[in-house]
This record gives sequence, C-alpha cells and structure tokens, in this order.
Amino acid sequence: MSKTLYIIHGWTYRPEPWQEVIKELKTAHHIDAELLRVPGLGTKSAKTYNINDYVEWAKRNIPQGGIALGHSNGGRILLNLLSGDSSYLSGLILLDSAGVYEKSIKRSLSRAASKLLSPLKKITVLRKLAHKILGANDYAAAPENMKHTLSNMLESDKYLDITKVKTPTAIIWGAADDITPLRQGKTIHDAIKGSSLTVKPGWRHSHYLVSTSELATEIAKAYASLTESKHA
Repeated sequence: MSKTLYIIHGWTYRPEPWQEVIKELKTAHHIDAELLRVPGLGTKSAKTYNINDYVEWAKRNIPQGGIALGHSNGGRILLNLLSGDSSYLSGLILLDSAGVYEKSIKRSLSRAASKLLSPLKKITVLRKLAHKILGANDYAAAPENMKHTLSNMLESDKYLDITKVKTPTAIIWGAADDITPLRQGKTIHDAIKGSSLTVKPGWRHSHYLVSTSELATEIAKAYASLTESKHA
C-alpha cells in the first residue's frame, strides 16, 4: 500500500537537499514523499505572496485527507491552512515550524537599519556587514519579492490562532534551534490539543543539511504515529 507524505520546505534558496531525505524515506522506511517547491522563493518574481496565497497553493497541491510535513515557513503555511479547516489533512508533521508570533527587538533593529542604510546602497560590503550583525543575512541577500513576501509571512503570525488546529499533529524540534527556538515548539505543542513533541538534543534548525538518515528516521516515526492513530 502506497504511503505518501507531502513536504513543504522552509525559507530557502535551495530545497534540493531535501531530496536526500526523500530518498532515505523511500529506501529505509518505504514512505513515498513529494517535495512541493514553494513559489516565490529563490527566484526573482514580480509577484509578492501573502499567507492566503500560500494556503490556496497548498490546497491545490496537497489532496484532502493527506498527511503533510512543514519545515519552518512550510509549517507556518500548514498551520494557517488547518486553523481555517482542521479536517483538510488527516495528519500534520511540524519540523522546527514558524508561525509563533513574538515581538522581536532584533527584527525591529533590522528594519530600522535598512532605512538608515538606504544611502549606502552602493556600498554593498558595509550594508551586508550591518545586516549580518543584526542577524538578517538571509533578508539582505534576498530578491525584492522575497523580502516583501517574508515581511508578509512575519506579519501573518500576529493573526494565526494555533489553538484552532485540531488535526492530529506530531512535532519534531531541535533543542539547539536558534531560528525558531524550542520555546516556540512548546508553544505550538501546548496550543494543539493532543499533539506530540519530540525534542532532539543538538539538532539545529535545518537538520536535513546535517544527517538525512537521522531526520528520515524521526519523520518516519512521526508518520507512523499519525497513520496508526488514523486507523485506530
């Protein structure tokens, strides 16, 4: 019997490394997985996306009743989808998910720095250095459409009510994640009734870049728990 897991990657220019995880899921765990390439990321585009655009995109690409995994921004997309319709998926796996709103001094400083440094647009090295100090390296390097889309994603967290998600959910989180810290994973776990939380010591935000076999094993465990509960 075919098992399919739909994966929405996070905020990245190159989701290709996920293909190694998908290969491991197939060969070692007999799980077919499909990576959904998120539009508007990694390529220049005239379109700026908002969270509603991504929710509609997810509905077009994931069949109703399926099981999906969201990493980082991918988790944010799925949380928004399911907060509006928890019955759309039969199971949800969240891996170091975004979506928890926190007031960020660093984010405010980054935005302020962008305005203050606008006269220095031609001095690329200085601008990149300032963004790096403020922890906004990815933001500084992104094309304009990605910058505006990222701003829309961060803004959307203010309005996301995770408690509305009633879908069976398995959460995997890296204890050493400094992008979406573990406290955010605990917040999501507390908000989604009946969800499970697996904390992995030493794992950072993008463990698929470190050990595909370890990550595939944890994903397979989460997938099995959801399919077992579905047929219980």
